[in-house]
Amino acid sequence: MDQLLAELSRLPGVGRKTAERLAHHVLRMPREDADRLARAIHEVKRRTRSCSVCANVTEQDPCSICSDARRDPQRVCVVEQARDVVAFEEAAAWRGLYHVLGGRISPLDGVRAGELTIGELVRRVENDGVTEIVVATSPDLEGDGTCLEIERALEHTGVRVSRIARGVPTGYSLENASAAMLQDALRGRYAVEESADEPEPESEPEPPAEPDAAE
Repeated sequence: MDQLLAELSRLPGVGRKTAERLAHHVLRMPREDADRLARAIHEVKRRTRSCSVCANVTEQDPCSICSDARRDPQRVCVVEQARDVVAFEEAAAWRGLYHVLGGRISPLDGVRAGELTIGELVRRVENDGVTEIVVATSPDLEGDGTCLEIERALEHTGVRVSRIARGVPTGYSLENASAAMLQDALRGRYAVEESADEPEPESEPEPPAEPDAAE
């Protein structure tokens, strides 16, 4: 039990109390369920690897996204973690490829640019004909610093580097928005096209002409 508690406590977001609850839950589980959980953990470590192209978690190399001929190979969305790819795919809003950094620059945590896959990203741009990089790092100080480092590393390539918009979320009340959210929203403002979003009203059909009265 002590060994199980120690291992569970190492999981992100799991403190001592949560580890104790999980450990006792495992203890009460039927042996078949506990064995199935242990096999799942063993298999995910044995069968998964990092894609050699985008560094996403995969069972095949290249991954299914990089191998998809329907994707636009010239546009790459850069994310921090593999779970961010899942979020974008569930939104079904991106038809390009991805690049997983494996984290973000955080000097306080000892994470520097050399520990991320920024070098691999530069080689992709240089060798694969990438024309646009969309940076989708977290909207905070560390995410901004990571974005700046990516821009600096790609500066010599001439590739277009953009960043996903941020600001006031859809359906959010302005009175509850923070100053940072409002500043981001104003910086990311866009022109409103009056005719772009609303279709033109269809003209009503003219009534058929009445037949001429017989003379």
